[in-house]
Amino acid sequence: MNKFFAFLSILSLFISCGKGDKGELVGVKGKKWHPEKPYGMTLIPGGAFVMGKTDDDLANIQDAPTKTVTVTSFYMDETEITNNEYRQFVGWVKDSIIKTRLAILADEQGKKPGDGIGDFAFADPDPAKMTPYDKYMYENYYSLGTDDDIYSGRKLNRKVKLIKQTSKYPDEFYVEVMDSMYLPESESFNGLKTIDASKLKFKYNQVDLNKAVKKKGRKGFFDDAPPIEIYPDTTAWIKDFAYSYNEPMHNNYFWHQAYADYPVVGVSWNQANAFCAWRTMYKNAYIKKKKGRDQVNSFRLPSEAEWEYAARGGIQGGTYPWGGPYAKNDRGCFMANFKPNRGDYAADGALYTVEAKSYEPNDYNLYNMSGNVSEWTATSYYAEAYEFVSTMNPNIADKKSQKKVIRGGSWKDVGYFLQVSTRDYEYADSARSYIGFRTVQDYMGTASTGNKPK
Repeated sequence: MNKFFAFLSILSLFISCGKGDKGELVGVKGKKWHPEKPYGMTLIPGGAFVMGKTDDDLANIQDAPTKTVTVTSFYMDETEITNNEYRQFVGWVKDSIIKTRLAILADEQGKKPGDGIGDFAFADPDPAKMTPYDKYMYENYYSLGTDDDIYSGRKLNRKVKLIKQTSKYPDEFYVEVMDSMYLPESESFNGLKTIDASKLKFKYNQVDLNKAVKKKGRKGFFDDAPPIEIYPDTTAWIKDFAYSYNEPMHNNYFWHQAYADYPVVGVSWNQANAFCAWRTMYKNAYIKKKKGRDQVNSFRLPSEAEWEYAARGGIQGGTYPWGGPYAKNDRGCFMANFKPNRGDYAADGALYTVEAKSYEPNDYNLYNMSGNVSEWTATSYYAEAYEFVSTMNPNIADKKSQKKVIRGGSWKDVGYFLQVSTRDYEYADSARSYIGFRTVQDYMGTASTGNKPK
């Protein structure tokens, strides 16, 4: 027996040496990897900068003393997220909810493909074609659901398209599901068929790493967050301004094609984070179909330090993204969309918001980092934060604090709020007609290689 084990040891040594490493420490063989710039984003190379007020703090708030900090490289959206981009999110959620309701009803009615809503039945795998692994996972997880949702894990048939024309609805069950997604005619605006925005909810797992680290384990790694209503609050155009006629913006701004490329507003901090989670999931769902590709990092809101670093565009000590110290160029044209004079919103060529790609971008090719709409960041607001935050990637991710930092100023703000160092905040559950957002994604590495994936 001892001779047998000795033989196996020699054989294993022979086999391992036959792999070509000659007994040397060469590491695990891996595939080549190149960074892929996400669509619509630009690379912000990491570096150090002086964060805070380098000019006089005219408002005397004194919440942004100078502090030298360093941030790592990341990608950032060149523009604020537009109505058109956010509508893609809303449309995906709406279609997913409709398909889920159709699949559940088809399951309850025993409908199969080819029989009315049976075409929208759950895409359960064929047991005869399952691998042992797929069969085990299906029988022990996917087919069982959860205590909260017995259909959790069942796959929707995303290949079949929803039927939009009422004359082509296949049966009364389809009509029932579609009717459940819309408001009663008595509650509809101007008698138009209106989607019930309260039905459009998106649920995702929120990771709290700080909580997990404190507990020294994976328990509590995910927060059990409730579903989030994701439709923008269009009534913000009315609520934000007393004694003002803004009904046309309430009625048309989000859904009309005339405003497709304008920044989305009326989105709370919670909704902006939900969008980031969906964008990550949406991209990775596509990548999953492509073999041999790594999943992407999460899209997220920028930290306050990342936002200011990107807004400065590499200009140390600048007052605005274009440097400064003035809000006009040498031809007398305004460089951003804001309120330059008392009540004169039109002086800069815009009344409300403007298209996301308006005015000149900064040296990182980022548009409207000052003006147009203020932007949510991931950072919780504390007036004394600069006194105690780290000098490496500073951020305060305090989920208990509802005060979240917003940056950049907006179309209704005076020039002080356009300064790249000016701090402001809003509550996470608030939706305003002058607050939007843009997303970032961590860059894997320290510098751009300039190579594209094949």
